[in-house]
Amino acid sequence: MTIAKPFVLAVLSLSAASAFAQSPAPAAPGAPLAAARPASCPAILKQTFNRLQDEAPQDLCQYAGKVVLVVNTASYCGYTNQYEGLEALYAKYGPKGLVVLGFPSNDFGKQEPGTGKEIADFCFNTYGVKFPMFAKSVVSGPTPNPLYVNLIKTTGKAPAWNFHKYLIDRNGKVIENFPSKVTPSDKQLVSAIEKALAS
Repeated sequence: MTIAKPFVLAVLSLSAASAFAQSPAPAAPGAPLAAARPASCPAILKQTFNRLQDEAPQDLCQYAGKVVLVVNTASYCGYTNQYEGLEALYAKYGPKGLVVLGFPSNDFGKQEPGTGKEIADFCFNTYGVKFPMFAKSVVSGPTPNPLYVNLIKTTGKAPAWNFHKYLIDRNGKVIENFPSKVTPSDKQLVSAIEKALAS
């Protein structure tokens, strides 16, 4: 019995479509996989910010369930070398559930004057930064970005300079904040991170 070619093609097409439907669709570059996203997202992470290097929108809910260290950064500051320590924290504790989120800002001393690409190139080429970085924004004064509005309201502490740090636990509760002079290797900060990861 001879099977008509259109019938064979139709069966093959249906098989391919079925296989594709069963396979997870590839995520767009930088986009979180839906399957990896926790069922609930704490209120403080219900924000979207553009990624530093390409302005692609990033939903912070992709970090729900992680311990989050939020840092306002600058490229021309006395504390800029903290990038190295922040990346070391991310490399060491990332597999255990820590994520560092960098928010470049020109608020203090006009020490972040560059474009997003310039900042991204500087961070990667000078300090090998791989933790998530977001587009330059305001983190202090009367109009900070929405995440910083919540961080400041919750802690009663606004950043006084570059590299102020806020620590958020896995449930989305802001548990600590640290001034710029507290380095990424400071025992106080490391201890707080380890305690949050263990909870």
